[in-house]
Amino acid sequence: MDIRRLQAFVKIIDIGSISRAADILNIAQPALSQQLASLETAFKQKLLIRSKMGVTPTAAGLDLYRHSQTIIKQLDRAMTEISNGGGPLVGKVSVGLSPYSSGSTLSLALLKEVRARLPGITLHLTESFDDIYSEMVMTGRLDMAVIHGAGPIKGVHFTPLMTEDFFLVVPEEASFAENLSSPVKLSDLTEVPLLLPPDYNFVRKRINMAFARKQITPNIVAEVEALLTLQDAVAAGIGCTILPWSVASKIIVPGKSRVCELCSPVIQEDVSLCVPESIPETEAGLAVREILIELAKSMVASQNWPGTKIMDT
Repeated sequence: MDIRRLQAFVKIIDIGSISRAADILNIAQPALSQQLASLETAFKQKLLIRSKMGVTPTAAGLDLYRHSQTIIKQLDRAMTEISNGGGPLVGKVSVGLSPYSSGSTLSLALLKEVRARLPGITLHLTESFDDIYSEMVMTGRLDMAVIHGAGPIKGVHFTPLMTEDFFLVVPEEASFAENLSSPVKLSDLTEVPLLLPPDYNFVRKRINMAFARKQITPNIVAEVEALLTLQDAVAAGIGCTILPWSVASKIIVPGKSRVCELCSPVIQEDVSLCVPESIPETEAGLAVREILIELAKSMVASQNWPGTKIMDT
C-alpha cells in the first residue's frame, strides 16, 4: 500500500475537510477523493462520513487513523536513523508528563539533560491526562509517558518510578481552616470546602476512592483544572485542595497558604514510566528513557520530598 495514501488520510482527519486537505497537500480534490476511495476498497470499510460541516471518521476510520499514525512515525524514524548511519543519536522523542504528578517537575531537568548529553535529539514534551497518555503510548503517538498508576494496561509496559503521598493545601486565614493542623484526618474534612481537579484526573480518582473507603462525602465546591487558578483560589480562602507533594509544594503562597499531612487514610499513588509493548523503542528513545529514570531517582533523593519514595526499577 502506498504510504502517501495513509499520509493523506491522516491529513484529512486532522483537517476535517477533504478540500482543505487537498489544498494543503497540493493535490487536486478529485485525486484525493480517489485515494480515499481506494483505501475504502482495500479495507472494505467506509472510513469517512461526509456532511456540510466536513468529514468525520467512522469507527473503522478511527482505527485506520491510529494505525496510520504509528506506521508514518515508524517510517520517519527509519529514514532518520538509516540516513544518520553510525553517527550520534538523532531524531525526535516525545514524552508525556502528567501535570498533577512529579512528572511535570521533571520536565525542565529532562530538557536540560537531553540538550547537554544528546544534542542531536529533538525532545517533544507535552502535559495532559493519564488516560489519554496510555492510549497515545500504546498507539505510538508518544514514545513514553510519566503517569499515575502502575498498570496493567493492555499494550503498555509500566516501570515504577516512585510512590507519592498526597497533602492538604490550606488557606492561612480562612475560618474553616482554623482547626486544621497537621496531620489532618479525612473525617475532619466533611464540612471543609474542597477545590479539586475534575473527575477524569487521576489525582481526583484516587481522592474519590479514599473518601469512598471511609464512607465520607467530600464537600466539593468547585472543580479546577488549571494549577495557577487552584493556587490563587486556595490563597484567596475559597477552599482547600489535595495534591501530591511535588505539586502541592509548587502552589503554596507564603503567608497565604500552607500544607498539612493527611492521615486515616494516607492517600498514595504510584508514578510510573510507561512505554508501548508492541512498538520497538528507538535508540534515541532508550537513551531519553534512561535519563528520565536517572533524573527521577536523583530528584527525589536530593529534594527530600515528604512522603515520596523511590521504587525499584
